[in-house]
This record gives sequence, C-alpha cells and structure tokens, in this order.
Amino acid sequence: MSDASEPHRVIRASEIGQYAYCARAWWLSSVVGAPSANSAELGRGAAMHRRHGQRVWLSRALVIAAAALAGLALVILAASIIAR
Repeated sequence: MSDASEPHRVIRASEIGQYAYCARAWWLSSVVGAPSANSAELGRGAAMHRRHGQRVWLSRALVIAAAALAGLALVILAASIIAR
C-alpha cells in the first residue's frame, strides 16, 4: 500500500513490457534510476516512433481530405443534374 503523501505514478505499457522481459532491468531504471546502457538505440527507436506517428497523422488527414473532396464532387454532380 502506498503512502498517502506520495503522488500516484503512471506506469506505461513500455514499462510493463520491460518488466516482463527483465524485472531487474525495470527495477534498475525505474526505481534506482540507473541510466540505460543502450541509450543511443533507445533514442533511435524514439525517433522512429515519432516519424511513424507523423506518417499515421498525415495518412488520416489525407483520408479525411479525400472524403471531403469526394463529398464535394457529389454535391457538384447533383447540382449539375438538378440544373438541367
């Protein structure tokens, strides 16, 4: 049970994965605060995740834009048929 004066700490999914892979490594980084021996690889992984997130955002924006343009095309088509 935690002390009421301690703030609640959010446990991230990556921490659970790290704990499942190696509880000692999780303890060293999360509790002791020891730096990771592979910080360069972690930095590259974080950059890859950022780039992937940007690409996902862009693809969603493009899908929304395509749907809006298709809707606009239907409105123009309907207006041209009605105007005949």
